[in-house]
Amino acid sequence: MKQRAFFLDRDGVVIEQIAYLKDPEQVALIPGTAEAIRMIRARGDLAVIITNQSGVNRGYFTMAEVEAVHRRMLELLRTEGAEIDDIRICPHTPDENCSCRKPRPGLFLAAARKLDIDLARSVMVGDRRSDLESGVNAGCAASILVRTGYGAAEEEKGRAAGFPVADDLLDAVKSIYRNG
Repeated sequence: MKQRAFFLDRDGVVIEQIAYLKDPEQVALIPGTAEAIRMIRARGDLAVIITNQSGVNRGYFTMAEVEAVHRRMLELLRTEGAEIDDIRICPHTPDENCSCRKPRPGLFLAAARKLDIDLARSVMVGDRRSDLESGVNAGCAASILVRTGYGAAEEEKGRAAGFPVADDLLDAVKSIYRNG
């Protein structure tokens, strides 16, 4: 049977928002994130990070620097007993018109093929409307806006578009499990 996944935006949802983050020493988990991911995994669901990193193709940082940031993020999560099942990265700028940059569903589709994910039962959690739209475009059952990162500034637009809003990732995960 295919699994349900929680697709998580990286910056502003899992880790603190820093524009064009390339220094692993600046990585900081948003409070409650590890608990949320532990909860996801304890229920038998998958935790998959979906992240646009256009700084690569803009020349702001390298893919090696992105991977160093991810190693640090994973290290911090593991310290708190949380594991991520997969990380999907789009290095393209909006002008490159690729199929993997959110709000397009390419990263979701690739993760679904690799991990045997049932997109129709899955959830997207993000701090921008483009994150939420990517969940819709991928066929996810729900897309939830969190107030962390850019979410507080995006809340009005998110609500106007009919997306539910949660305080943070932990609140979003609890809401999904509470409501089935």
